[in-house]
Amino acid sequence: MHPTLVILVVALTPRLLGPSTPRLSAFVREGGMRPLRTVVPAVTCTVQSTLLTGLLPREHGAVANGWYFRELAEVWLWRQCNRLISGEKIWEAGKKRDPRFTAANMFWWYNMYSSVDISATPRPIYPADGRKIPDHYTEPPELHDELDQKLGSFPLFQFWGPGADITSSRWIAAATRHVIETRRPTLTLCYLPHLDYALQKWGPDPKDPRIAAELRAIDEVAGSLIDFARARGLRVVLVSEYGILPVSGAVHINRILREAGLIRVRRELGRELLDPGASRAFALADHQIAHVYLQHGTDAAKVKALLERIPGIARVLDEEGKRALGLDHPRSGELVALAQPDRWFTYYWWLDDAKAPDFAPTVDIHRKPGYDPLELFLDPEQRLIRLKIGWKLLLRRLGFRTLLDVVPIRGCELVKGSHGLLSEREEDGPLVASSEPALLPEGPLPATAFKELVLAHIFTP
Repeated sequence: MHPTLVILVVALTPRLLGPSTPRLSAFVREGGMRPLRTVVPAVTCTVQSTLLTGLLPREHGAVANGWYFRELAEVWLWRQCNRLISGEKIWEAGKKRDPRFTAANMFWWYNMYSSVDISATPRPIYPADGRKIPDHYTEPPELHDELDQKLGSFPLFQFWGPGADITSSRWIAAATRHVIETRRPTLTLCYLPHLDYALQKWGPDPKDPRIAAELRAIDEVAGSLIDFARARGLRVVLVSEYGILPVSGAVHINRILREAGLIRVRRELGRELLDPGASRAFALADHQIAHVYLQHGTDAAKVKALLERIPGIARVLDEEGKRALGLDHPRSGELVALAQPDRWFTYYWWLDDAKAPDFAPTVDIHRKPGYDPLELFLDPEQRLIRLKIGWKLLLRRLGFRTLLDVVPIRGCELVKGSHGLLSEREEDGPLVASSEPALLPEGPLPATAFKELVLAHIFTP
């Protein structure tokens, strides 16, 4: 078996390779690169599940970054238990071929309680006093303290939120090197999320000086990891899940459903909370796709016709449409809305910002029943906002409960990039590259074939 390192550089596309990525460009030039034909929705949890199982969403069940749990009448995003995903994982297939096969999963999603040998994943601590403390979860448990002692605490607030930057990807890369040195797995999976932040904030133009700087940063981190692996005789596969498309505005799909009388809200302390179990129709918004869940005898054809008239919505998939894209899983909405390429979906349901839930202007990926890219920004309408943050953090350290409400709930035009759809041009879509060009196919690689490609790197002499 040939030890192999798979590096997932989020949102890397052929268009982004160039003067700002000398090390990644050299890797592609000396090895080989192909377009990756990804799946819909082209979002983190869905694509990673396909890459690791070789299955479409209809089979593995990750229909988005979360879904409506009908048994609970609740929306849950960013769950972490691997048991939510059906199908044989790549490391399970490897062990079948050779019992000596071992694998490490460093921060790919659904990374808790899986059959993988070694793993690490973000896992904040939530004490009863309302604090959120950065931390991570590992298997085996002793790896946690090893990484903390070697690298310091996992930089959670640089992994997501207004402070997201290269620090988290640098930490994950260093943790990956430690695991390779101390455990020597047959297969190592590494997730480097950095580009996702900048491309959503500023758009995917590599000529933008801000994007060029972030490309240089990830090039250094990924390039150093490639050199480390190659010096130890590992084969290396580089992959991305999706490309980021430029966007200029949002579609407030739940507000549309509410104005049509299909959404019910629950009023608490003067604010409005979505009541999904009582709503006749509501949408789980996830970047450029939205699962629309229908209940209580709601007429699907009427809702479909309503949404198809809305500017910014390109298509609304019914059962036949979902089947064509491999999204016909019971977890999917009865309808799935696809945005136009230059639009994305908000989760907002309130019609008056004064009645928005208290978590709306915070970084809170679990309470919000939809993805919120505005969590990458500080609210430009708040004066002296950094002083406000410092004061609130001090109050928290002193034991006071206070809301870190610094994220905008207006100004959707701040977001300049999004994903979820298939890119029209290969240079704007995801890619796969390898240190072993002979193992790459002649043309584009379907995401469902990625699992076998990686196994070929390990088992082909």
